[in-house]
Amino acid sequence: LSLGEAKNLPTYPGPNKMRDCYCTVNLDQEEVFRTKIVEKSLCPFYGEDFYCEIPRTFRHLSFYIFDRDVFRRDSIIGKVAIQKEDLQKYHNRDTWFQLQHVDADSEVQGKVHLELRLSEVITDTGVVCHKLATRVLECQGLPIVNGQCDPYATVTLAGPSRQVLHKAKKTKVKKKTNNPHFDEVFYFEVTRPSSYNKKSHFDIEDVDEVDKMEIRVDLWNASNLKFGDEFLGELRLPLKFLRQSSSYEAWYFLQPRDNGNKSLKPDDLGSLRLNVVYTEDHVFSSDYYSPLRDVLLKSADVEPVSASAAHILGEVCREKQEAAIPLVRLFLHYGRIVPFISAIANAEVKRTQDPNTIFRGNSLTSKCIDETMKLAGMHYLQVTLKPIIDEICQVHKPCEIDPVKLKDGENLENNRENLRQYVDRIFTVITKSGVSCPTVMCDIFFSLRESAAKRFQGDLDVRYTAVSSFIFLRFFAPAILSPNLFQLTPHHPDPQTSRTLTLISKTIQTLGSLSKSKSANFKESYMATFYDYFNEQKYADAVKNFLDLISSSGRRDHKSIEQPILLKEGFMIKRAQGRKRFGMKNFKKRWFRLTNHEFTYQKSKGDHPLCSIPIENILAVERLEEESFKMKNMFQVIQPERRVLYIQANNCVEAKDWIDILTKVSQCNKKRLTVYHPSAYLNGHWLCCKATADNTPGCTPCTGGLPANIQLDIDGDRETERIYSLFNLYMPKLEKMQEACGSKSVYDGPEEEEYSTFIIDDPKETYKTLKLIIEGVGTLEQEHAQYKRDKFKKTKYGSQEHPIGDKSFQTYIRQQSEISAHSI
Repeated sequence: LSLGEAKNLPTYPGPNKMRDCYCTVNLDQEEVFRTKIVEKSLCPFYGEDFYCEIPRTFRHLSFYIFDRDVFRRDSIIGKVAIQKEDLQKYHNRDTWFQLQHVDADSEVQGKVHLELRLSEVITDTGVVCHKLATRVLECQGLPIVNGQCDPYATVTLAGPSRQVLHKAKKTKVKKKTNNPHFDEVFYFEVTRPSSYNKKSHFDIEDVDEVDKMEIRVDLWNASNLKFGDEFLGELRLPLKFLRQSSSYEAWYFLQPRDNGNKSLKPDDLGSLRLNVVYTEDHVFSSDYYSPLRDVLLKSADVEPVSASAAHILGEVCREKQEAAIPLVRLFLHYGRIVPFISAIANAEVKRTQDPNTIFRGNSLTSKCIDETMKLAGMHYLQVTLKPIIDEICQVHKPCEIDPVKLKDGENLENNRENLRQYVDRIFTVITKSGVSCPTVMCDIFFSLRESAAKRFQGDLDVRYTAVSSFIFLRFFAPAILSPNLFQLTPHHPDPQTSRTLTLISKTIQTLGSLSKSKSANFKESYMATFYDYFNEQKYADAVKNFLDLISSSGRRDHKSIEQPILLKEGFMIKRAQGRKRFGMKNFKKRWFRLTNHEFTYQKSKGDHPLCSIPIENILAVERLEEESFKMKNMFQVIQPERRVLYIQANNCVEAKDWIDILTKVSQCNKKRLTVYHPSAYLNGHWLCCKATADNTPGCTPCTGGLPANIQLDIDGDRETERIYSLFNLYMPKLEKMQEACGSKSVYDGPEEEEYSTFIIDDPKETYKTLKLIIEGVGTLEQEHAQYKRDKFKKTKYGSQEHPIGDKSFQTYIRQQSEISAHSI
């Protein structure tokens, strides 16, 4: 997600009129991300990106704009809610969305499980009446209102013009759960007694009357507030569908009230600019992908490399980035990234005429190296830049050196000195970090250096510029400029800090470029003046020494460095572990910190740790079932002697992130458990298996192992599925490329314009690879079609997975009905 900006927000009613706004990203109503607060603006610019794996089903992706209030709860200005089935409409397009009003009706979510039974009752006097039994079984996924959910349901029978025929009947209130189990039955008399008629259950008059009736189920949150209970959603069911079958059981999505609040026009609240990229793939087991995967993994060995499957993917995709992401992840997973990048880089160097333009375009090579550095180098960036970036963001030293932009009271010389110190410190940490550079990056840089030196033998500097164009221009400089995009800061920096980082990034980029006339690189005279500080030979020497170290193949292994690397930190809630013999096992908010050495928590950031768990003592990390403490998003860290730390994350995405990274970092522990208890040990027994001894071995197998390498947790099958999807999407281009190969191999004249966009060095080899790709894609396409047909046959509308009212399922049925003889 890219959260751009909001505009034309309603003015604050006070004299100031401005607002301090932030935006949240929610799956349904569960917050998974929050931007920084932009102060005193009605058109706040956020400029923040957020990426996440979605760990559960959802109906809406929602964005809420809040106005911060120092004294009361922050108020909601409005929201944008995109239905899951509409996400493809806006895929990768900058779109302005009108903010919608937020009220109880717009916040409805969740589903209800009902059973209805219409029966005929003969009284003692021989007359017949008809009774309706409504059984409210359970609900799932109800919204949490103001931090709590104590739901109950009311059931009402309504007549033809919705007049209530019977007083509403009410279930018991279920405390502290948004997945309540009611299992209560309510009876309603549907028709008045009449003489018994064996021919028909109803006389004509009765049938008409029943057809016009409806049963209404409303869900409410029992509130202690004086404003009354909060509406959570309703369901209206006409009884005429019971004519075919006197009993009916199904799941339903809850709906807003018919008379929802429509008083506010959408344009009263302003709008929000978003760019959403949503992909959803069905991944088969590994053997399905063998033919396509084998063709892709042989890419590094194909001569020429332009005839390889990976290179062809880069040729047909609209954006090179689209192809680079899954290709790099696939090759990293199978340990083939270095030979592949070496092959495509070598081919690009051979096509380059001028050493000054080496690797400057947005080619497949440069995009693949960018992506590799982002994946393999993330922790290298954390260790190298994070401490000083944090200091710059916190201290706010004035560093503006443009005389035109100086604020009142600022001194130009002082600002220059502040900036010079920052540049000097960042330059020093970068040039001394060579030994920490990940091996995979060093091997790629070694290959780039060799290719460039061989191609341009007369230019002694090209061996350096080939490497510096990546490590400085595409890695360190962008990370300094936008630290939030490289996980160095949680949010986009404020304008003053952003300006300081821009000036540092420009200077570091120029220092790393090793160009001859450096001052001429700057359009601005004040930057050229500032750069004079760094015109000494020692800076150029330091850059060259650094580049020599990271592009030499026999360098020291970075794993020997014993400096702890911070992997993840943040506030979560934990339950006391029972280390004290007496005392309450209560829940407390703590700051958690994970390094590659230990997992600790403390009262707040920077405090002394209250508890430290060495990584080798983490025996398993698993989810905890909600029934244990009636709390969502909980997981458990299991330690020796069956000691368990129970933790609640802030949302489902964060819980998944913590479980994944803790599992990865402890993957190689010798004493890892194979079984665990999915619920807690409470009141003298395990809730899951009812065993009474607290040292009883687990009753459930631990979840599958993950790769031990923290940086590169990649699923090869998933990446191959993504590549299949891209080949399938661009099939017309693959066929066009086949035509171009045929045309080139029989006709040696000037190239036809429609074929000139493709790089085809060897038409026969390229044609051979294209044939294998198209066959592999065709086979997978048939498998997907068969999977959809089978799923369609097995799926029941009204089941828990696809409740009645599921629009995405209705769309799916419509698509299947068009391509299949089956109908629901």
